[in-house]
Amino acid sequence: MKIATWNINGVKARIDTALQWLAEAKPDIACFQEIKSVDEAFPAAPFEELGYHVATHGQKGFNGVALLSRQPLEDIQRGLPGDDTDEQARYIEATVSTDGGALRVGCLYLPNGNPLGTEKFPYKLRWMDRLIAHARTRLAEETPFLLLGDYNVIPEPKDARNPKDWLGDALFQPESRNRFRSLLNLGFTEAVRASTDAAETYTFWDYQAGAWQRNNGIRIDHILLSPQASDLMRGCGIDAHVRGWEKPSDHVPVWVELAA
Repeated sequence: MKIATWNINGVKARIDTALQWLAEAKPDIACFQEIKSVDEAFPAAPFEELGYHVATHGQKGFNGVALLSRQPLEDIQRGLPGDDTDEQARYIEATVSTDGGALRVGCLYLPNGNPLGTEKFPYKLRWMDRLIAHARTRLAEETPFLLLGDYNVIPEPKDARNPKDWLGDALFQPESRNRFRSLLNLGFTEAVRASTDAAETYTFWDYQAGAWQRNNGIRIDHILLSPQASDLMRGCGIDAHVRGWEKPSDHVPVWVELAA
């Protein structure tokens, strides 16, 4: 089973690219972030024609997440628990049945947190605290669980081509990175780094200043696996070539293969 995550940076602007990638990569489950669409306006039909069931948690013009699955999506949860006043659409979760049982999949678009010195950074940290609490609850269930998405966190200096450029950015602040480590330390396996320790392993290249052409990238899109999911892991990859397509997102897909 192939499960992927991709910040598509606008589903309507990127619909042709998304369909091209789905036809090429053929993931069983795809987690999209930044769909930038309310639920009722999400263009589900083209994805359904490819054989996917679709669930969304959208918001007009900003944020928004979606789950696509070849198997029916069950027990769908929209929104991250812990703050009923949070109106930003950043989390969706569902169960997917497999030959071996079932998987629980959480798709997240973690707050960016910039600029520092505004309420956006404390909001990011509070959101991460809520994610840690929710993840702890899911892990206690001892079923295969994956947390995939755009984490907006650069975990280590080697995850940026030029780490010094990010010292004043919310993605690379000690508080953000510490919380990411706290999440991992609950017992998750970070799929990419479990597969490779190579430098220049990136998932995002800015549109500005020829970042893609100069490979000035960062790694902020991550797949975390519970111990039960980690036992099923058979491979992992980054479809970096998609960044070179026409009208690309500034992110690229990241995927994991499970024996499920």
